[in-house]
Amino acid sequence: MKKWMLLSALALGGCAQITDYQQAVKTPAPANLQGNWQTFGPQSGLRSDKAIGSLIVSASGDTLDCRQWQRVIAKPGKLTQLNGDYVNVTRQLRVMPLEQEGSELHYDGLTLRKVERPTVECQQALQMAEQDAKVQVIQNIEPESLKTRITQATEAKPAAAQVEK
Repeated sequence: MKKWMLLSALALGGCAQITDYQQAVKTPAPANLQGNWQTFGPQSGLRSDKAIGSLIVSASGDTLDCRQWQRVIAKPGKLTQLNGDYVNVTRQLRVMPLEQEGSELHYDGLTLRKVERPTVECQQALQMAEQDAKVQVIQNIEPESLKTRITQATEAKPAAAQVEK
């Protein structure tokens, strides 16, 4: 009974709901939202003081929510408007509002500031998201800070071999 009353109240209140990712209309990003946003300093919305949260917003409205600490979790999505406000809708159908105050962006419990470019790991995730339009979560990127000297040396060998040819 309570659920029925709540649903009725939402319907009468004009509250729209996104129930399908394809249903959400991708909206071009206004100039003030476009770019690379990143957390600064410790944030209660992240698991560790060393964790980094990023949000990449393209001019066309594509987004990438990228979090990294002991692993990288990146969620592609798109910018849309819901009741006149900009929100990020991930392919997993998570809807999070974007609120800008001056030079800071409040998003999913985080406070972000614009940066010149995303982290290397988020750049890799962005490339993977562009290659696969159906991937919902990218979790197979190892954070640079966790790579061992052996891993780094192994990755450097193929690059060095190509330079010698």
